[in-house]
Amino acid sequence: MISARTADNPALFEGCVDDIACNAIYLEKPGAPTVAELEEMRDKADSANVKVFLGFNKNVSSYLINTRAFAEEHTGTTNNKCDVTFLHNNAYENTEAELSECFERCAEGMLKNMAIHELAILVTYYGVTVDTIDKVEADVGYSSCKTLKGPASGDDFTDFDKLKFKITTKGGTEVIVAADRCGGDDSVGIITDSITGKELAQYRMPDEDTVAAIPALLSKYGDAMPYFFAQDPDYLTLKQRVVDNCLDGSPAEGVATIDTAIETLKVAEYLTPILQEQLS
Repeated sequence: MISARTADNPALFEGCVDDIACNAIYLEKPGAPTVAELEEMRDKADSANVKVFLGFNKNVSSYLINTRAFAEEHTGTTNNKCDVTFLHNNAYENTEAELSECFERCAEGMLKNMAIHELAILVTYYGVTVDTIDKVEADVGYSSCKTLKGPASGDDFTDFDKLKFKITTKGGTEVIVAADRCGGDDSVGIITDSITGKELAQYRMPDEDTVAAIPALLSKYGDAMPYFFAQDPDYLTLKQRVVDNCLDGSPAEGVATIDTAIETLKVAEYLTPILQEQLS
């Protein structure tokens, strides 16, 4: 299991394959800083017959399952299709000091770091790849892109602190992604009427049962960021499926492979300059 700074992952991965001779690796998202590095890691794993699982926990979350089910079973109030938005909030303070530290520590950028989970959902369940994208539209009123100086290095880091955009595929699929560094500590699937904009349903991560368990987690791990507690049950589900697959070959349903991660990272690299340009 590799959970480290993204920039350190390729070297750690190589050590797990070459030095330790692991036969299965759980690699936290996004896997590597660039598509080229992740492709090299995949090729190394294939050559050594190593299975690789990626830590996209939202792929197995109940809020995703419920959002997709509702959207598939309902139409809008005008008998038109529904719009689906996946909103991701983090709990950083909306201050230059807090955001500049975040920008520097997560230097790969929001789409490769925070919102990579939502992009993995799009790749896995909505057929989104660089080749299938027809149109990308930023919500200029919602979104914000800033350049801040990293407190450790003094270097400039340009990134989104808020971002919302719609992707339309060549096949006509539409899906919306939103992310807010300072929006809280939850993720939400929102279904709205595509014509009127009326909200039809929403599902949250964490759900009520997860929220009820947070006080016990706080007492045990009080120094962790709040979003770790919100994601605890989903990570348990994800890792249990990985363990079961390693032990007895049980299907790791919904668990992203390294090929999924490569396609997701390709989408992140493709979208970043387009959305920055639209917000400039």
